[in-house]
This record gives sequence, structure tokens and C-alpha cells, in this order.
Amino acid sequence: MDYSKFGDQHHLEVCITDRVATVTLDRPTVHNAVNHAVHVGLETIFRALSVDPDVGAIVLTGKGTSFCAGGDVKDFGNPDDRPIDQLRGTRYLVQEMVTCEAPIIAAVNGTAAGLGATIALLSDVIFIADSARIGDTHVKMGLAAGDGGTVIWPLLIGPHRAKELLMTGKLVTGAEAAEMGLVNHCVPHDALMEQAMRYAREVAHGPIAAVRWTKMAINQQIQHSINMTMNFSAAAEHLTAHTEDMREAVTAFAEKRTPKFSGH
Repeated sequence: MDYSKFGDQHHLEVCITDRVATVTLDRPTVHNAVNHAVHVGLETIFRALSVDPDVGAIVLTGKGTSFCAGGDVKDFGNPDDRPIDQLRGTRYLVQEMVTCEAPIIAAVNGTAAGLGATIALLSDVIFIADSARIGDTHVKMGLAAGDGGTVIWPLLIGPHRAKELLMTGKLVTGAEAAEMGLVNHCVPHDALMEQAMRYAREVAHGPIAAVRWTKMAINQQIQHSINMTMNFSAAAEHLTAHTEDMREAVTAFAEKRTPKFSGH
């Protein structure tokens, strides 16, 4: 299959070698922030790779020094969306990652924040560099954590610790993330891709049906969490996008200062 359109249109570089597809977020000048084009690509690429007979596993990483800085505040939504359209893309991305049959291995090479953290944590096995940090920073922008963070964080580290971190937007180090069970392995930065690829090749060359159906059986728990949580959290994020606190956060970000939230 020709994946060149994902690079040309969606800033997603795809390379397939030895049954492993490496998908690289390719907007390094903005720390691989997800704009509308990238979001649409992420909504569709996992289904394509899932059914590709040449792909046994997927490694997801970022180009440059960051994994993904989250949503691009300057270019995130589609201006042509109707109200009925606005919650679809968020759910589609989460659903496509969870229902992708091929195992997804995240190689978190640098900061993974907001949506970037969600994308990393929705992967099946997560390797993070010891120099990287990860956290859901929605609340720091005056937004409810609506893109999947409320789905996956409580499943990984329990509801109390998830609330502790998501309600402050704190970034934790790779070592801290591994210690609390948020990710699988924290490894030296220089060894990150080698170790992620080694594991990816192992599962890619394993018994395909057994590997994939084991993943899909476990992911029924995540599907249940999506059904319980996703519509509410996505709607809550959309509502908080129209608050004074969110506008203050955006202004403060542009002015490189600490926001002064009013609760409105």
C-alpha cells in the first residue's frame, strides 16, 4: 500500500521494514503539535496499517526532540465543522487506536503533553526515554481533559492518581512514569528506538492471530471505558473551550506568562 499521502497531507512519515511500520509525527519545528491535518491522518492511518498484510506491528514516535506537544492551538479544529461534527474526530482517533489489530508500540523520544500523552498511552506497549516527560496538560489551558486522557489514565494508574495528575496538568519524568506503571519501560534516550524496534519485531514475527486477538481481548476493557467516559469528556472539553479561563490561558501562552484564572 502507498502511504505517501500521509506524509504529503498529514505530516505522518511511514516506513515499513521487516514487518514493522514506523509512524513518525513530522512537525518538528512545532514539537510535532497536532493540527487538523495531523488529526485527520491519525484518525485514518491505524485502520490502514491494521489490515496491511505486510505489517505485523507499528512503532509510533516523533521527529526531532519532542514526541508530541499536544494540540496546535493555532490550527487544531476544522473551520468548516458544524456543531454535529465537532465531537467526532476526537472519538474516531481514540477508537481507531484501540481497535487497530496490529500492536502499537510507542517510542516516546521527548515531551508528550496533552493529546500527545493520550496518543502515547493508548499504544499497547510504551517505551519512554529517560530524558522525556509526559503529562495531560489540558487543565493548564483551561480545558477539561477530553481527548481520551480520562479514558486511559485511570486504567493505567487508578482513578486517584489519575485525578491527582490530570487536575493539575503535571508533567512527570520518564522514570516516574515507569515507576507508577503509566508506561512499560524507561530507557536511555540513545537506546530508545533500538529497544522499541526489538520488541516490535518480536511481536511482528509472532503468531499473528494469537497476538492480535490477545490484544483485542484486553482492549475490551478500554472500549468499555470509552463508552462510559468519552462522550462526556469530549463534550466537557468543548464547553470549557468557550470559558474565560481558556481564553486567558491562550493569551498567557502567547505572552509567555502565567495565566490568572478567574473561574469563569
